[in-house]
Amino acid sequence: MVASAGMIDRDAAPVVPDRSSDGLGSVFLAARAGDDGAFGELYHRFARVVHGIALSQVGPGDAEDAAQEAFVAVHRGLAGVRDAKALPAWICTIARNTALDHLRRRVRRPARTGLPELAGPPERGSDTELRERVVARIRELPEAYRETLVLRLLEGLGGPEIAERTGLTPASVRVNLTRGMAMLRPKLEEEGWP
Repeated sequence: MVASAGMIDRDAAPVVPDRSSDGLGSVFLAARAGDDGAFGELYHRFARVVHGIALSQVGPGDAEDAAQEAFVAVHRGLAGVRDAKALPAWICTIARNTALDHLRRRVRRPARTGLPELAGPPERGSDTELRERVVARIRELPEAYRETLVLRLLEGLGGPEIAERTGLTPASVRVNLTRGMAMLRPKLEEEGWP
C-alpha cells in the first residue's frame, strides 16, 4: 500500500485522534486497536457511502460484492491509518479502488453460459427497474457528480452527511449535487420522465 499524507506510515508519528464532536476519533482508536464493536460502528457510519460509491462505479449487480470487499480491505488496513481525520477520505478511496478492481475483474471474466436465470426480468415500472434506470443515467455523468448523486438520491444521505463521510467540504457537495442534477435532468427527460 502506498503511503499518503497523514494516512499510512507505521513508524512515523503517533496516532492522531479526531477531536470532533461526532466521536469518530474514539471509535477509530478502538477499531484500530482491534475492537470488533468499534469496527461495527465504523461499518454502520460508512456502509451507505461505501455502497453508494460501489453502486456509482459498478452498478446494481455488483455493488454489494464490491462494498463487502471494500470493508474487508478497510479492516485489514485500519492499523496503518494514524490520523482519524483522514479516515473518511481513506475509506472512500478504498471503496473507489475496490470498485475499479471489481470492474477490471468483471471485464476479464468470460461470459457465463449454462443454466438460465430462474427469476424473470423485473416487471415494467417496478422499483428495481426504476432504480436500475436511474443508476444507468447517473453512471453516464462525471465521477464527482455520480458519487454525490448516488449518495443523495439512492442511499438517502443528506448533504452534511455526505460531506462528513466522504471528506468533501459541504460547499463541494452542494456544487456537485447542483451540477449533477442539472446534467441528470435532461437525461431523465429524454426517457420521458417528468
